[in-house]
Amino acid sequence: METIIISLFVLGYLGITLEHNLKVDKLIPALAMMALMWAIISLAHLPVFDVNTELKELEPTHIDEILLHHLGKTAEIIIFLLGAMTIVEIIDYFNGFYTIKNFIKTRSKKGLLWIFGILAFILSAIIDNLTATIVLITILQKVIHDRDTRLWFAGLIIICANAGGAWSPIGDVTTTMLWIGNKVTTGKLISYVFVPAVICFVLPVLIASLLPAFQGNIPEVKEDTSVATHKHGGTMLYLGLSAIVFVPIFKTLTHLPPYVGMMLSLAVVATFAEIFSKAKINITSLDEESDAHQTASPVHKSLSKIELPSILFFLGILLAVAALESLGMLFNFAEGLNEAIPNTDVVVGLLGIGSAVIDNVPLVAASMGMFSMGTDDPVWHLIAYAAGTGGSMLIIGSAAGVVAMGMEKIDFFWYLKKIAWLAFAGFIGGFIAFVLIRDFVF
Repeated sequence: METIIISLFVLGYLGITLEHNLKVDKLIPALAMMALMWAIISLAHLPVFDVNTELKELEPTHIDEILLHHLGKTAEIIIFLLGAMTIVEIIDYFNGFYTIKNFIKTRSKKGLLWIFGILAFILSAIIDNLTATIVLITILQKVIHDRDTRLWFAGLIIICANAGGAWSPIGDVTTTMLWIGNKVTTGKLISYVFVPAVICFVLPVLIASLLPAFQGNIPEVKEDTSVATHKHGGTMLYLGLSAIVFVPIFKTLTHLPPYVGMMLSLAVVATFAEIFSKAKINITSLDEESDAHQTASPVHKSLSKIELPSILFFLGILLAVAALESLGMLFNFAEGLNEAIPNTDVVVGLLGIGSAVIDNVPLVAASMGMFSMGTDDPVWHLIAYAAGTGGSMLIIGSAAGVVAMGMEKIDFFWYLKKIAWLAFAGFIGGFIAFVLIRDFVF
């Protein structure tokens, strides 16, 4: 039966990896393999275990208890992401991100490269790397009209956004998973990963600024007046970003799970959004009278635009990996891997490179079940860096890359030829920096 479960996981994984070739959304194989794996565990009455991290051993438990445990952990991540996504959509409702365009004055390609690189690095640490990529490529399309030039900028934005997301607990789904799973704390994550992430972003941008593609100036373009800045756009931008940044502070002060702080931040942002839009505050009512006001509500509009397929994908993949963990497979695999490759740095480095081919969410979810180190062990911070930045080496290796591929129709092999080596240079540079900081500073 365990062979069948592993086969289902491999087939599901292939379905996720080949979603563009199969033209099937990755949430479908994720949900299917999750449901089937747990069904087989239940029907075959397979023994399930909980990992005792203190004793580093498996403890027998009941399927209902372990499934509820994993569902609770997964729900924490999903509710957190729902709150963050809604805040970002509320900012976009007021066209708040357009405010960023007003800061861009230079016409120099090299200057624009550094501006977009820095913006991607900072924004992705706050609103996550996927959203930061969408925002910056949207702005890029208004600033640079030549598509060939824009492709180069988009490629570097992917690298910078992934680097920025790696050092923040709210910057990438994988770091959020590690943070909510009590594998890392905010302070230690930043102290360990920030400098390697900076090197991972600066090194490719520095090399790229010397390439012919970033020499000279972009031609002057007529200002696009079709998109008017909302009078409260700037206010909602700063309020929304501040609310998201407040979440780690709330967790530190109250020791409550991060999703609680995110819900508080969402409530504050939603309140100001309703006031600024002069819409009737009525979020839960379903009567006909309130439906007439619904179209004017920024909260309703924002909730309707949330990426629910991504949320369902996370549900499927995290519970599928939880099935392998509950059977003790990941624990036993980790022991075997440590015997075969005693150097953990090499294992994590391979995981980072593998994240360019395989989705980093299940990779990190698997690593959380494989390793049993305590909170803030350097291994967790290295996993956060490697999984967060390794995906930049292929256009399909990260959520930021996939969304940029869709927005700009970037060719897989063009990215592989032009951008992949820059991403690899940044990844290796940051990886070496991490090892040196860990060994000689901490």
